[in-house]
Amino acid sequence: MPTAAPSANTLVHFDIQDGRLLPAAFVPSPNFGARPAPYDVAANLRLIVIHNISLPPSEFGKTNAAGEHYVKAFFQNRLDPADHPYFAQIYQQQVSAHVLIERDGQVTQFVNFADRAWHAGQSRYLGVANCNDFSIGIELEGDDYTAFDARQYDALAAVVAAINRTYPKTRRHLAGHSDIARGRKTDPGAEFDWLRLRRLIAQYAD
Repeated sequence: MPTAAPSANTLVHFDIQDGRLLPAAFVPSPNFGARPAPYDVAANLRLIVIHNISLPPSEFGKTNAAGEHYVKAFFQNRLDPADHPYFAQIYQQQVSAHVLIERDGQVTQFVNFADRAWHAGQSRYLGVANCNDFSIGIELEGDDYTAFDARQYDALAAVVAAINRTYPKTRRHLAGHSDIARGRKTDPGAEFDWLRLRRLIAQYAD
């Protein structure tokens, strides 16, 4: 089961062991690859990228007939094109993120942090291309036009804090998909409150 959603006024904590986010559920995606070899994850992993996703677009919490969340099905190559016209356009794409945070704050990991999730696409950060090689991708269930849920911010701050502790170079490098794929991507969108996130992350400072 995914990690329970955080309750009000509760500081959520995650730990990372061998690339796994605990106690988040781990639902393995086949869509990943090794980071460039030789690769010292602790030394080279240096960027966290925030995305948004909703399937169908701008619909939240939707599931297939088996009760599987559509985003989770997408990351596992199980999206049925017959379920929605939009799915026929994307069901053959092979994509993933390291982590998904649903509207209620539930957290699921799909790719070990030591590996490359396929989330950034054609991208560049501080002059370096191919951000998948050195980043962690976090998807928030949402879109560019709807405010994110408070529980998502709480969970996201806890996840980012755990990543920062384990991979210290990420502390100074937090970006949106729109920042690394300018002109191609717009997420997490204008509704995302970066200041709120940074204030929440500060609660976890040593």
